[in-house]
Amino acid sequence: QVQLVESGGGLVQAGGSLRLSCAASGRAFSVYAAGWFRQAPGKERDFIAAISFTGTGTYYADSVKGRFTISRDNAENTVYLQMNSLKPEDTAVYFCAADPRWTMVVGGKSGAWGQGTQVTVSS
Repeated sequence: QVQLVESGGGLVQAGGSLRLSCAASGRAFSVYAAGWFRQAPGKERDFIAAISFTGTGTYYADSVKGRFTISRDNAENTVYLQMNSLKPEDTAVYFCAADPRWTMVVGGKSGAWGQGTQVTVSS
């Protein structure tokens, strides 16, 4: 199993940008699909984006399409989430997830999860 650690969260003004990183250790991360989720206070954890193990396939939630970009560097065992044009409603704890099975990542049933990183967008 892989272990995941997110970083890059923080406080940003509306319209600004942040890049989140998810560093993986453990088993061969290059054969894992990966994704990002977020959870706002009092709400369920929502899917944001996913990327295939090769990095050639990506999938986004409608709420972030065109603003967020997921990418990965398998040589560095890291997945990124570039977030542009941030809105106050993007405020949440952001989680990284990984699993060898694409459907498990997209379905929120990944075997590995990070601890999360807080993103706060001020208006």
